[in-house]
Amino acid sequence: MSDGRDAQTPTPGRDAGRQQPTAADLSGPTEKCGVVGVALSDRAAARPLYYSLYALQHRGQESAGIVTHDGFQQHSHVETGLVGDVFGEGDLDSLAGTTGIGHVRYPTSGGLGSCCAQPFSVSFKSGSLGLAHNGNLVNADEIRAELEDLGHAFTSTGDTEVIAHDLARNLLEEDLVRAVKHTMKRVHGSYSLTIMHDETVLGVRDPEGNRPLCIGELEDGYVLASESAAIDTLDGELVRDVRPGELVVLDADGSGYDTYQLVEREDTAHCFFEHVYFARPDSVIDDTLVYEARRGLGRKLWEESGVESDVVMPVPDSGRAFASGYAEAANETTPDGDPREGEDSVEFAEGLMKNRYVGRTFIMPTQDERERAVRLKLNPIRSTIEGRSVTIIDDSIVRGTTSRQLVQLVRDAGAEEVHVRIGAPPIVAPCYMGIDMATREELIASDKTTEEIRDDIGADSLSYLSIDAISEVLGESRTDLCLGCVTGEYPYDIDGEATDRDVSRPAISEGEPTPADD
Repeated sequence: MSDGRDAQTPTPGRDAGRQQPTAADLSGPTEKCGVVGVALSDRAAARPLYYSLYALQHRGQESAGIVTHDGFQQHSHVETGLVGDVFGEGDLDSLAGTTGIGHVRYPTSGGLGSCCAQPFSVSFKSGSLGLAHNGNLVNADEIRAELEDLGHAFTSTGDTEVIAHDLARNLLEEDLVRAVKHTMKRVHGSYSLTIMHDETVLGVRDPEGNRPLCIGELEDGYVLASESAAIDTLDGELVRDVRPGELVVLDADGSGYDTYQLVEREDTAHCFFEHVYFARPDSVIDDTLVYEARRGLGRKLWEESGVESDVVMPVPDSGRAFASGYAEAANETTPDGDPREGEDSVEFAEGLMKNRYVGRTFIMPTQDERERAVRLKLNPIRSTIEGRSVTIIDDSIVRGTTSRQLVQLVRDAGAEEVHVRIGAPPIVAPCYMGIDMATREELIASDKTTEEIRDDIGADSLSYLSIDAISEVLGESRTDLCLGCVTGEYPYDIDGEATDRDVSRPAISEGEPTPADD
């Protein structure tokens, strides 16, 4: 058994259909999924998994599920809905076993409904398999067609089932590590996976490390999770991020883990939007605390495009850390970069109050109702705004509808001037890596200049953060980040799109899949 040290053992061997807009669409892009896996020494895994999914609920609200194994058989409970609605006391009691995996989902690939809810589980000749996936494959259709020709029957339209079938087929002929490596050589795209083969829990991160995955240590076991906030919820300690292209195998008795570096790449493709929007501020992603990264981005935003105003206020909740950093920098220097001495300070204040009871189930079938949704979700604090120049800080502008309504809302509350600053570069292209970020036709920055967008949303001024600032604050070169949504060039081979590196998808041959090299 491993003691938890990294073994580094050599290895043996498109745009999806969109939902009717909801109130949640007003806040920005929506992320696909959160995954978790645990292996414990002598207590049931179900409750720790349940608590972890609560901690990851922000990553997906369409469905939730847990699969466990008691050493003899697999147990599963997967339904559509929020974590608190999906699981009752009896459901958790029925999920026996000290190992298990869990998943929360927001749909982008595979459609809506219970058929695509995860973890996806299957039983086959070599045992049982459960799989939870965060990300999106580029070549899922090619692999699906090949496997269908070989007699595989699929029950969903999602890419997760494609991974599960491919891995199950490999497990019929290869050991666990070889089988995972074989599948990794065939799939192309973004994925962080938690997998359960019988009672063994695995974690896998794609070779570019696009989606986050980390390892945590508990008093009586180990945990794999999309974000470290889930580990904190279990009173655990973050060990480290799973490395791009790495397989982590947890000991079934919770005593340790082994790691295998199955694929290596010269450059990574970390999703910078995890730090800008998706992840919880209290999570550590790729060695960086998200809250501090956002504050740093806010400081750079002031440095690059600061504008004098009486008050700086965030769009809740994702704009808060940016606004904090921006206001802090504004009280240190002038927009010209000179030390601020003997001048009036810039106030950081909450000027918009969020109604937390308007969620994803709030349906707005008409344009008038969609425009009313901003007033349902956000209400201005007039004492902060009236008669003052205001700078609104947000994480992104997607379609522009929300920004337009926010600017008008603040003007109606009596603002003299309304400036808008955005803690990310303009979003000019869709995301194919599992983020529901709209099509080019819907993205306001895809065919408009910053000045045209400023005019469209009715602001007195508008500025975005530069790509170089993102790279500097995150401490990563541009070649190690996925910037496809802000450059239109992607780190994966996507039909009809430019790439930012020398990359091509694996050739999926007709007939028998080729075994992985030793």
